[in-house]
Amino acid sequence: MKKLSLRTRVVTGAVVVAALGAGTFGAMSASASSPAAAPAVAVKADTDNRNLQQTTHLTVAAATKAAQATLDAAKKENQRISVAVVDRNGNTIVSLRGDGAGPQSPESAVKKAYTAVSWNAPTSELVKRLEQAPNLKDIPGTLFLGGGAPVQVKGAPVAGIGVAGAPSGDLDEKFARAGVASLAR
Repeated sequence: MKKLSLRTRVVTGAVVVAALGAGTFGAMSASASSPAAAPAVAVKADTDNRNLQQTTHLTVAAATKAAQATLDAAKKENQRISVAVVDRNGNTIVSLRGDGAGPQSPESAVKKAYTAVSWNAPTSELVKRLEQAPNLKDIPGTLFLGGGAPVQVKGAPVAGIGVAGAPSGDLDEKFARAGVASLAR
């Protein structure tokens, strides 16, 4: 092995110390509470790019309106329910647990909403499909019981509303449909 000159060792050491210092400074700067500087070059999104896809999503205000309308419809019939509104991707936008609703109802409402938006169909309709494809019920996050309704724009699903807690899936779904209907007003 060749022995390095003093100058080479000093320069190499200085580079290592500078790199470690820059890394430490960078890590400290990245965790600082001040906002990061804007990038020097902004990236322009080309909406005509065929690699991009535009989707429609409910606003939080619209999802909240639908959830509240759902709770109100259930309250008129003395039912204690939970309601969930999920977006097209199944992410929860709003989840409300009504006064006196059972402890299992919030999770069931989310699953029913997810199931309705995933198949763009009311969950009561999907229950019938289990006869031909019983393995559908094994898909994680789904619940094939009445109580879920899709929210559609031009026939395409943009959200799902799920309800749980009423004594029957038919009632749950009736209240979910009331939430969907509130979005048309």
